[in-house]
Amino acid sequence: MNEKIKKLVVIGANDFQNQLILKAKERGFETHVFAWREGAIGERTADYFYPISIIEKENILEECRKIQPDGVISIASDLAAITVNYVAEHLGLTGNGIESSLLATNKCLMRKAFEENGDPSPKNYCSDEITEEIVDKLQFPLIVKPVDRSGSRGITKVLNKKELKEAISIAEQYSFDKKAIVEEFIEGQEYSVEYISYRGKHIFLALTQKFTTGEPHFIETGHLQPVELEEEVLNRVKWIVEHALDTLKIQNGASHSEIKINQKGEIKIIEIGGRMGGDCIGSDLVQLSTGYDYVNMVIDVACGLKPSFDKVCEPSTARIEFIFGPDDMKKIQKMKRETPARIHRISEIEPFDGRKVIDSASRYGYIITKE
Repeated sequence: MNEKIKKLVVIGANDFQNQLILKAKERGFETHVFAWREGAIGERTADYFYPISIIEKENILEECRKIQPDGVISIASDLAAITVNYVAEHLGLTGNGIESSLLATNKCLMRKAFEENGDPSPKNYCSDEITEEIVDKLQFPLIVKPVDRSGSRGITKVLNKKELKEAISIAEQYSFDKKAIVEEFIEGQEYSVEYISYRGKHIFLALTQKFTTGEPHFIETGHLQPVELEEEVLNRVKWIVEHALDTLKIQNGASHSEIKINQKGEIKIIEIGGRMGGDCIGSDLVQLSTGYDYVNMVIDVACGLKPSFDKVCEPSTARIEFIFGPDDMKKIQKMKRETPARIHRISEIEPFDGRKVIDSASRYGYIITKE
């Protein structure tokens, strides 16, 4: 008797998702990938490609009923995670459910859940709640961002009332729901915390240090793993994050929690995604810095299997740096000549056309290194 072909549905097909497609094929899965064709490297690497937008949940579900996959998955997109959980719930596959998707992708709902459950996060207001009376009471500086986007899109640091209206307008333009969230600006070093969950049990994997352009838009310039923290502080980080994962009803798969720690050691949750961190944090840095195959873990959980913690490589320091212009490219060319063994991967580099980098999506490429 022929062995049943294992099938995996992947929602999204950009460069970050492609690491998942390649891993699934390496494991012998038949890959079925859904995304727009534009910018979809997964169209070339998947076994089957469907040019359907990742937000068209019903159309994707209809195709998945025909495919009958063993799992449905995405690794670095809030928008894709909504569709993943919608399809998984309707097909009886492992996921986090529709309610969890809403809590983990709508920042207003997330903040409300955190407040109700005692999870430390910044004071905030949704833009449709703000009145002149509230504005008069706001403590500046503030951060204004779209309620339902990631990747530094539409984010502005606001220093006074005069700047607030325009910042809200910009954030609402980027938002799918045309809403913004206004929250107090939290001082401190920003980190992300990478976890894998299986049937409600949360397992810590790595702490990531984030580097940005700074105010006003805080576009990520790079990420570093591992990061050293005092044991007592790290234990508090783990407790806070795991409690917050329960608040958001995240029970299965990857999660990416963004936090800030100030000089007093106080910890605040910025936001949490029920998916891997983008920017190759999940797909590459975790494996390089811990030895654990995070992508394989996520595939296992999506298929209802307990994740494996067998180490697949020796842990090392891992870093991703993003290309903002020709000067960054010169540094990469120098590394190619002088220390090529440090290079793990270089992405496709877009032509330098003089455009200004305004968010994560408009960066020209990246390099991942290890030491």
